[in-house]
Amino acid sequence: MEVEPAPPAQRDPEWSVAGFADRRRLSILCVSHMPASPPRFGAQARMHGLMTQLARRHDLTAVMLVDDAFDIDECRLAMQSYCRDVVLVPNPYGRDGLAKRLLQLRSLVSVRSFDRLRVALPELQRVLDRVLRSTRFDIVNLEFPYLGHCLFRQAPAGATPPRLIVDSHEIAYDLARQFAATGASLGRRLYAGANWRKLRREEIAAYRQADGVYLCSTDDEKRLHDDIPNARTAVIPNAADVDFYQPRGTDPAPDGRTLVYFGLLSTVPNIDAVTHFVQDIWPRIAARHPDARCKIIGGRPQALTALAGPRIELTGFVPDLRPHLAAAAAVIVPLRLGGGTRLKIVEAMAMGKAIVSTSLGAEGIEAVPGRDILIADEPDAFADAVSGLLAEPDLAARIGGAARQVAVEKYAWSAAAQALEDFYCEILEASS
Repeated sequence: MEVEPAPPAQRDPEWSVAGFADRRRLSILCVSHMPASPPRFGAQARMHGLMTQLARRHDLTAVMLVDDAFDIDECRLAMQSYCRDVVLVPNPYGRDGLAKRLLQLRSLVSVRSFDRLRVALPELQRVLDRVLRSTRFDIVNLEFPYLGHCLFRQAPAGATPPRLIVDSHEIAYDLARQFAATGASLGRRLYAGANWRKLRREEIAAYRQADGVYLCSTDDEKRLHDDIPNARTAVIPNAADVDFYQPRGTDPAPDGRTLVYFGLLSTVPNIDAVTHFVQDIWPRIAARHPDARCKIIGGRPQALTALAGPRIELTGFVPDLRPHLAAAAAVIVPLRLGGGTRLKIVEAMAMGKAIVSTSLGAEGIEAVPGRDILIADEPDAFADAVSGLLAEPDLAARIGGAARQVAVEKYAWSAAAQALEDFYCEILEASS
């Protein structure tokens, strides 16, 4: 999934919304509770895609937390290829297992959400103070609202503080609310029910203090405006590197029998989607297609290992998705929980694959059902749609070709980054 960044562009004299080519080079501080690169799952892919494109014309500095699950040296090296400076702060709270459970218990008696507690590091604020007071930034781009408590409006003596813009990715509290309603156990539902209300208060506060918020879909933009009607917002959709993700002559041909699902397999939406598919949908497909198989690709699959079998493979993380997608008969997206827009869909579209998705899975994607993608919500309908693609390879190829065209025309990172630059400049002009 890595993208090779282009050399830095030459400095431009001025910026204005009307003249993209005339804008001056901006200084942007990118802040996140996770590193952007190398991209291994959806949130990272969004950050990486936008940042590598912005770095072609602007100066990027990154200050980001790093959990135990990441290789800090690998992340630093990857991000140094396109950032002017990279400061990665180890997160002692970013651990799974007992440490995570203890922090969750602590959050039950705290006014702060678990999501806030796990990133509330004094060391991070000290790093931000040093960076912001030593370098003048035009924009602070904050990924997700979880670090909204940090102090960002700082600048060297006599300089104008930066504008703060938040990349929402999803309405986080709404996703947490969904977990509360559909949790696997009573204890988890009660915990999520208490946590999402705290998260809602913190998230809305983060959006209110920002100069602008950009979101993945018009649906999420509407959800935000329901809470903050006057928020200055923009929709910057998830996208794909359409030059990297494209059909290649060297890739294997579709085998006519393999279904692929991919994503970070430790997240609740992906765990629920895979479990739902294997238990409720797969038996219907397997009965009709005895040679069919399902390949589930993604890191941290421990919660799903019990679902593996002779015809259901959990591969774990793979360094290059493209051969696996190319060989697939179809890509499945049986999501029932989530927000934002799914990178897995735009990347599969860019690869020219036929996709069967739920309505929620395809939310925010400008694809025509029946032409560019197949939509089915009930297990029987989902199984019927998949069976139709397995039975008719020409249909799968036709839908995949239409999907590729949509991806190229509407979902390239270069276009998304240009739209984001437009939003930056709109915010800067409004505050000048």
